[in-house]
Parts: sequence; structure tokens; C-alpha cells
Amino acid sequence: MNIGLDMMGGDFAPAEAVKGVRIFLEKEPPGVSLTLVGDPDQLAPILEKESPDPSRYQVAPSSEVIGMHEHPTRALKAKPGSSIAIGFQLLQQKKIDAFISAGNTGAMLVGALYTIDSIPGIQRPTIATMIPKGEGKFGLLLDVGINADCKPENLVQFAILGTHYARQILKISVPRVALLNIGEEEGKGNLLCQAAYPLLKSCPLIHFTGNAEGRDLFNDRADVIVCEGFTGNVVLKMAESIYDIVKKRKIRDAYLDQFNFEQYGGTPLLGVNEPVIIGHGISRAAAFRQMIELATEVIRTRLLDRIRESFIEKEPS
Repeated sequence: MNIGLDMMGGDFAPAEAVKGVRIFLEKEPPGVSLTLVGDPDQLAPILEKESPDPSRYQVAPSSEVIGMHEHPTRALKAKPGSSIAIGFQLLQQKKIDAFISAGNTGAMLVGALYTIDSIPGIQRPTIATMIPKGEGKFGLLLDVGINADCKPENLVQFAILGTHYARQILKISVPRVALLNIGEEEGKGNLLCQAAYPLLKSCPLIHFTGNAEGRDLFNDRADVIVCEGFTGNVVLKMAESIYDIVKKRKIRDAYLDQFNFEQYGGTPLLGVNEPVIIGHGISRAAAFRQMIELATEVIRTRLLDRIRESFIEKEPS
């Protein structure tokens, strides 16, 4: 198994990315190797200082970086030597088994769609976020930002993708799916929610349990909650702000500590043909390590194969 890592993406790259690599290689048994995509001149002194096992990684040179605020499509075309562009080339050529970046999210989405494409039958790939719940449990919320406007059918597909993720990665045997809405009763909500509800209810590939309100996000109401990306991103940023307030007030609480994104690292771009993990722009070493571990788990559990099987069965021949 060979995991590709964008060493130049993120506010604290490449130093924190290299530290994350060292921590991962110290704890992960042999069998996983890494391809570090980045500027060799910048990487060399940091690799020498951190001293990760040289037998378990190789450097794939890149000469450019796509900034966080650059236009994704234009930047990918203008910077073919960027770490993101080269990482996707390696993934497309099967030289790596997964690609990870904490860089420009839009460029990661565009790069994935242009090189490895969506799994047949999936209309729109999606990204999710982990939701801490009581008693050490976790749920999933999706979409959280790349699909601001959706059709009802998109939410059904998000539910299927989230179900597979919860089953394979979170180890929930029968994930409960809910629709984020402004009331519990069927028929509540805007036109999108009203149209999506009966489609979710009739979908045989998920265990749909009805609507979930905002107050249900952090309790045990459901394991997978679906919404369009506008609402999901607002919820995600609100949760991040709660954790920032907790840190500033120096509050120590086992539950609130679970809002620290470093524990999860990143999220898969669900619905594309190869494992792609997108991290937070402010990722540090612990987050990079977690992203690499998540990539290996996606591969080991054959998550993408499970998704393909569902959509082959779902789509008419």
C-alpha cells in the first residue's frame, strides 16, 4: 500500500506534514509506504531533522503550490507542476493508492473530477464531517460544503455514501439515516426537504429514520445526517467556533475535546473512483498522521468497492 501526501498544502506545510509522516511511520507497522509530493529543496532539511524511516518513503518532486485562495480550475491548468496536480497524476497512473492534501479544497475536488472521475451512477461527490455524540459515539454529517445547492436525488445518494462510510469506517452495522430539517414531522421544511423525504423513505439501501432537528445533531438520534452543503458548512463552522471558544476559555471537558478536528484529520471525498482525503488548511502533525491512517483504513475496508456495488445494483441496466 502506497499513500501519496501533498507536503506543500496547508498553512503549516511542509514542516507539520513531515512531522505527521514521522509519527505515522513510528507507529504504523511495515506494509504501508508513502510518496511525499513536494519541493525537494524545502523538504530535505526538514526530513533530515525529523528523520522518518527513509526506507518507507520516497519524494515525488513538485515545483509549484496552489494557494488557498486561487481559483481551482485556473490554478490547476496554470500550475501543472503543483503538488496537487502531480499527486492526482500519480493517483491516475496507479503509482499511489490514495492521495491526501490539506491544500485548496476546490482544487482537490476539481483535480479528482478531471483525473479519476466519479464512480458511475454518482451525480455529485460529497464530503462529510464527524459529529461527536455522547458516550464516545460518533456520527456523520454530509454534505458540508462542496454542494451548496442540491436536488432531492443528491441527498439520497449522500445518504447511501454516508451509510457505507459509517458501516466500514465507524463500524456501525446498521447506520440510522436522518434528514436535517426544521421539524420532526413528515412534510416539514423547504421544498428540498419535502421532496427528499419520500425518496429517502423508499430507498432500500439505507435505514431511514425520518427528520432530525438541529438539537439532534449531537445526540444519538441518527448515525448519518444528510443536508445540502450550505447548511452543512454552517453547522461545521459553528462546531469549530465552539471548540475555539472552549480553548480560549481553557475549559477541559472530555466531550468538548472531541470537537478538535485534529483527532479526525480529514475526510474522504466520497463518490470518486480512488481514495482522496481532504484535510483542514490549518492541519498540524496530528491531523496529517490521522489523514494517513484514514486513507489506509479506506483501502483496507474496500470502502470504494462497497460503494460501487451499491450503485451498480441501484442503477438500471
